[in-house]
Amino acid sequence: MTRSLKLISTLCILMLLMSVLAACGSKSNSSSANNSPDSSTNTSTETPTTSGEIPTLVWWTIGGQVPDNFEKAIEAMNEYTAEKIGVKIDIKVASWGDWDTKINTIVNTGEPFDILFTNVSKYNQQVTIGALADITDLVQSETPELYKFIPEKVWDGTRIGGKLYSVPTYKDSSLTQYWVFDHKYVEKYGIDLNNIKTLKDLDKPFHDMKAGEGKSFYPLPMTQGDGFNGFFNRYDDLALGFPPIGVSVDDASRKVVSVLEQQDVMDELKILHQWYKDGIINPDAPTKPEADKGRAFFSAQGFPGADITWQINEGVEKYDMTQVYGPLYTTATIQGSLNGISANSKYKKEALKYLELVNTDPKLRNMLAFGEEGVDYVKVDGEKVIERISDTWPLAGYTQGTFFNMATTKGAPEDQWLQVQKLNEQATASSLLGFSLDTTNLTTEVANVKATWDKYRYELLTGASDPEKRVPQIIEELKKAGMDTIMKAAQEQIDAFFK
Repeated sequence: MTRSLKLISTLCILMLLMSVLAACGSKSNSSSANNSPDSSTNTSTETPTTSGEIPTLVWWTIGGQVPDNFEKAIEAMNEYTAEKIGVKIDIKVASWGDWDTKINTIVNTGEPFDILFTNVSKYNQQVTIGALADITDLVQSETPELYKFIPEKVWDGTRIGGKLYSVPTYKDSSLTQYWVFDHKYVEKYGIDLNNIKTLKDLDKPFHDMKAGEGKSFYPLPMTQGDGFNGFFNRYDDLALGFPPIGVSVDDASRKVVSVLEQQDVMDELKILHQWYKDGIINPDAPTKPEADKGRAFFSAQGFPGADITWQINEGVEKYDMTQVYGPLYTTATIQGSLNGISANSKYKKEALKYLELVNTDPKLRNMLAFGEEGVDYVKVDGEKVIERISDTWPLAGYTQGTFFNMATTKGAPEDQWLQVQKLNEQATASSLLGFSLDTTNLTTEVANVKATWDKYRYELLTGASDPEKRVPQIIEELKKAGMDTIMKAAQEQIDAFFK
């Protein structure tokens, strides 16, 4: 009996010890779980950067074909930014021809990203469907230097419903349109740039070039995405990204009109169509995704000294450019280059800090704009002047950040960016400046009219279709898609906004 009691007592002691050990192990495991970044006890304000990790942000942008040294150039940027602000970047490039479709797919399917290049053609709709984060307070509390650097009127041009959903690219934020000729054709055909101000004025030089250079030469090469760049400049599109609805920029009454039915627009569409028939425009323009290098002529928004960059990109010895329109401020010109942050990003603060560095740090700005030092460019005067030694860097400088801390390219005016700032200061204002159409109650109609426009715009704006036949058909389909509803709502909003 005594022996049995001793045995029972020993077993009880062993069980007690096991219980204590189990409790200690459980407490230890619980402590480890609470320290884990994935623990459910973490607060929503914690980010991986607080535990020493360096996040890599996904930035979707637009550009050309990615060169072999792209990853190496990005690595150099990441070494720099990891040390400066504890953030790295993974830049994804949608090609010029694929950007429309690719970005729509990313946004509509919820594919993860942190930063997204966008513009007036997509911004409003992306905000409406909740794809972009409201950064109104965050940009001021987390990145006060960035907020202070960009002028208030530029921030105001990006507001939708009074809130900020993107960081605008502070650059040539007003619009100045240039027509650009390869200098060798200017000399060869005696083209007087001073007397070329309208589309009709281009007719003789184009036909002279066509006659002199042969059947396979196209004086006005175009692609589907661009058409004739700046074609609708005279109409403010309400920051809707839908050119068939607009208000004439100098119309004090601010009347909303069907742009395609305006006589000045129809007259110029007829000119494009005639050029297409005459072989001035390449026959594959409606389906061509990207332009060939060495264009004899193109139309582009620009600024003094932009010809130097175009020469390098196009592989042309010398371009002559003539200013034909502007400078003009519209809400849409300010929204021509924006970077939004995903509403679902875990790294909203980090994304803003990265964009702040892009806009305030010349070294990072130049890396993004020009590529790998020693391969794509060399420094001539520190971070102030560079010389480009390749034409393969795919990223477009206008999509990234300000011009005003970016180096000038060797050969461009030393005061190039000062001249751009002066253009902004001299710009006239559209009659709708500051207004952006609220599409909250027009989501279906806007989606439908844009889808309809996308069916026809490539062939119309490259001259491939006869506007006298095609425009009535387009208008009929746009009306069925809800254009009249949008126009009525737009007029009501405009009248209330400017009351």
